[in-house]
Amino acid sequence: MFPERFTFSFANWVNAWVDTLVTQYGAAFRQVSDSLLWSVVQLESALRALPWWLFLLLVGALAWHATRRAFRALMIVGLLFLVGAMGLWDKLMQTVALMLVATLIAVMIGIPLGILAARSDRLRAVLMPLLDVMQTLPSFVYLIPVLMLFGLGKVPAIFATVIYAVPPLIRLTDLGIRQVDAEVLEATDAFGASHWQRLLGVQLPLALPSIMAGINQTVMMALSMVVIASMIGARGLGEEVLIGIQTLNVGKGLEAGLAIVILAVAIDRITQAYGRSERVQGQ
Repeated sequence: MFPERFTFSFANWVNAWVDTLVTQYGAAFRQVSDSLLWSVVQLESALRALPWWLFLLLVGALAWHATRRAFRALMIVGLLFLVGAMGLWDKLMQTVALMLVATLIAVMIGIPLGILAARSDRLRAVLMPLLDVMQTLPSFVYLIPVLMLFGLGKVPAIFATVIYAVPPLIRLTDLGIRQVDAEVLEATDAFGASHWQRLLGVQLPLALPSIMAGINQTVMMALSMVVIASMIGARGLGEEVLIGIQTLNVGKGLEAGLAIVILAVAIDRITQAYGRSERVQGQ
């Protein structure tokens, strides 16, 4: 048994800090929650109002534009059609809306932080251990303060998903910018380009394959959170998996799990294809 005189706990400090945060800034968090919830609901309503065939046509066109292969585009469309045929179309749209909002927030946070980390070794030294914690800390741990700040529903699910999914985008953005050839940057400086011109005209275009890989990983990790998100009130395919677990309905859980896999495959193939095309253009 470990000696008690060497033990300590910081739980009370953390609890006091969270209580202070809720008390002093609860109203501000509620405003953010209401705005974000409105955005998710509007996007979800738009997707659910879209005719199923039009949605499949748009996804097929996007897949063909990314891959330039009609067979792969048809395969992705066929897999998504299978989700609808299993009676999970509305749940699919709910999950897509939640993922799109979470991914957009992750991109808005991840790419700027990755750029700043690439430009500052000191910030990178502070940021990387924090990203390690975000990726390894069990999601149920940070769900507790998120629930206290935002309550149950879609909003805490989005924030929990962003916390879990944003680290790879920050890392790969930082890596992509740092791997830009030093001779190219020297030539840019020789032509008198400003920092913004160098960033927007040279570094970001050359780092785009790495950034696209980061977006791909972020989307995949966001998808892995859909079941956990359903436990705190987010609806969608994860809710069907959760119901299957609670009722021991293996078939229902398997159908929803297969639908999640199909969505992951569709997104993965499209984002990877765009990343490869950008890499070819860069070469």
